[in-house]
Amino acid sequence: MANKTVPELEILAAKMCASYLDALPVTGAALSALGGSLQETTLWATDALAGRLDELQFDLGEGPRWAAIRSRSPVLIPGVHDASHERWPVFGKALLETNAQALFVFPLVVGAVDVGVVELYRALEGPLSPADLVTARGLSDRAAWSLLGSMLALGSVDGSGESDSVLSRREIHQATGMVLAQTGGSAADALLMLRAHAFANGLTLRETCDAVLARTLDFGSDRG
Repeated sequence: MANKTVPELEILAAKMCASYLDALPVTGAALSALGGSLQETTLWATDALAGRLDELQFDLGEGPRWAAIRSRSPVLIPGVHDASHERWPVFGKALLETNAQALFVFPLVVGAVDVGVVELYRALEGPLSPADLVTARGLSDRAAWSLLGSMLALGSVDGSGESDSVLSRREIHQATGMVLAQTGGSAADALLMLRAHAFANGLTLRETCDAVLARTLDFGSDRG
């Protein structure tokens, strides 16, 4: 049952992303789930750039996806090259080097539950129209309910399932726990140390976590 969890959710996420592309003037989409045993996992990206934009923000710990999750409100960037990106300067610099000209992020929320987030980009700049925004919010409401229902049905919310998907960030959370044990700090501090090491050494966060899990990288040796 556990091995079926993420593939089934990936199929659902793929359909959700396709619905955004069909209904809105956007080029690509990525959808992530939050919470439960999935922790924070990318379920689907429609293309390489959509996946890259999501991965960059997770690795750097900054970007509009995090602002949308924290505020539980959409973050709309109709012109990538016109925006200041002062809230996410490092991600902003990386974003300007891609072909994305506009970025729209919608949190997936059901009541008090943060279910996930969907990130939409397009190759042409310009805002979504008022009608497009209504459509996007409606799609996000339906996606949140569908995703939450599937996660509950598959046992992902209560921690009964695990994923072997290449997009799963289970290893990142395991490595965070190991760094927490090594340093005696908080989980937030441990993840910050992982991100800082990855950024400083030109690695992805996943590569850094792999080194921690392989015990070739020990943050405890830096203490004192």
